[in-house]
Amino acid sequence: MRIARFAVGDQVRYGVVDGDAAPANGAGASGLTVAEIAGHPFGPADEDVKLTGARYPVDDVRLLAPVLPSKVVAIGRNYVEHARELGNEAPSEPLIFLKPSTAVIGPGDAIVRPDRLSQRVDFEGELAIVFGRLCRDVPPARVPEVIFGYTCANDVTARDLQRSDGQWARAKGFDTFCPLGPWIETALDAADVQLTTAVNGEVKQDSRTSLLVHDIPTLVSYVTAVMTILPGDVLLTGTPAGVGPIVAGDSVSVAIEGIGTLTNRVIDSE
Repeated sequence: MRIARFAVGDQVRYGVVDGDAAPANGAGASGLTVAEIAGHPFGPADEDVKLTGARYPVDDVRLLAPVLPSKVVAIGRNYVEHARELGNEAPSEPLIFLKPSTAVIGPGDAIVRPDRLSQRVDFEGELAIVFGRLCRDVPPARVPEVIFGYTCANDVTARDLQRSDGQWARAKGFDTFCPLGPWIETALDAADVQLTTAVNGEVKQDSRTSLLVHDIPTLVSYVTAVMTILPGDVLLTGTPAGVGPIVAGDSVSVAIEGIGTLTNRVIDSE
């Protein structure tokens, strides 16, 4: 089931996306419809989603970030070849960092390059986990119980600031540096799916989640041993090799098999 967060006029709603057409871009998906949900989808696991009866063509609504997390937890260097391309080795344990909730934007929204502060901003396409329940100290065998679904993400990074600062908060934390979308897929087996990132239609990253250094059960168990996760929180699982710079005027698309495509344009701050 695909769960979208969307706006009709000034009203923000959740809905179930129906149809087989692939999204043509980050803001529309010709042939798809969205059936409105009563309330929100993050209720008890055994509670069925209730529909209001209202239905809209996806092209007639504005798709938003599918969730507004209290926090975005991210994992660094979780593909061997990506670690190597930046001159690092893959860590023996997951490397955790945080992105602020204010970095989150949705499909079709603009990534704003802080061009007064950074001269090198990179894309990083990733699989994102969306949590469905409050959890802490989750053993690997029980990880599926706490995952609501998966979405596409772009861990946008000011690469020059990451190198100069010695820690990653500023480089990863600018407003607009965490695009998510286009929706949450709740039925995905994410152990081995293709992930590609394209800039202006040219594929730059092409890998599979089976190549994660630390797999999804390991990541969730590791992170929840450190902090309490709230419903709607997001975990970025790492980016494969092929990251590179983006500039104003570029269009960046992260596509994940079984989910869809997240597309964002790039603009300068001034």
